[in-house]
Amino acid sequence: MRFDILTLFPDMLRSVLCESITGRAVDRGLFCLNFINIRDYSADRHRRVDDAPYGGGGGMIMQAEPVVRAYEDISAGLDYKPYCVYLSPQGKLFNQETAKHFALELSHIVLLCGHYEGIDERIIEEIVDMELSIGDYVLTGGELPAAVVVDAVARLLPGVLSSPQAYENESIHSGYLEHPQYTRPAEFMGRTVPEVLLSGHHKNIEEWKKEQSVERTKKKRPDLLKNEGASDE
Repeated sequence: MRFDILTLFPDMLRSVLCESITGRAVDRGLFCLNFINIRDYSADRHRRVDDAPYGGGGGMIMQAEPVVRAYEDISAGLDYKPYCVYLSPQGKLFNQETAKHFALELSHIVLLCGHYEGIDERIIEEIVDMELSIGDYVLTGGELPAAVVVDAVARLLPGVLSSPQAYENESIHSGYLEHPQYTRPAEFMGRTVPEVLLSGHHKNIEEWKKEQSVERTKKKRPDLLKNEGASDE
C-alpha cells in the first residue's frame, strides 16, 4: 500500500504519522507514506497556492494548477491512476467499512488536504475519485482527516498489528462495542475487577465479555444494533 498526501503542512502530518504503530510500520516497509508539499508546485515566486474566488465571497480558494501538477507528478510513469481522495466536509462519511475497502481493494491512495475556503472545483472534476468526511464539523484543513484515514487503513494491512485478532475484536470492527477492560491492581479506589476475570475459567470469561459487549452497545450505541438487524433481513 502506498499513501501520497498532498498538503500545505507536511511537517504537521509527519509529526503524527511517523510515530508509534504507523511510524514503525513505515520503517519496516509494510506500507509507503509520502508527504508532498503543494507549494513546491506553485508557479508563483512567493509559492502562493491560493487566490480570491470568482463571483466574490469571503476567504481564499486553493488554485487548481499547483494541486493538479503535484498529482500529475505522482502519477508520472505509472500505468494506472492513483485513487485520489479529497478530504471534504461535503464527502461521504468515513467509517470502518470504507477503511476495510481501502485496505483490501486499493494499493495506491492520494489524499488531498484542502485549506482556506475550499479548492477550485476543477480539481475535483479533473483528479478526485472520492470526497471523504470524518464528521459533520469544520476543521482548518484536511491534514487531521488525512491522518485519521491513514491510521485507520494502515492498521488493517498485513503485519502492521501483531495479528488480525488485534483489531477483529475491537469496537466497531466487530459490530459491537468492546467489553470493559481492566489491569493491575485488582482493587483501585474501592473498585474491584469483576471476579469472573480473575477466575481463570476461559469459557466463562469469554461469555462475560460477549454479554458485556452487547450490553455496552445497547447502552451507548444502540444504532449499531439497529444497523445489524437491518442487514440481517
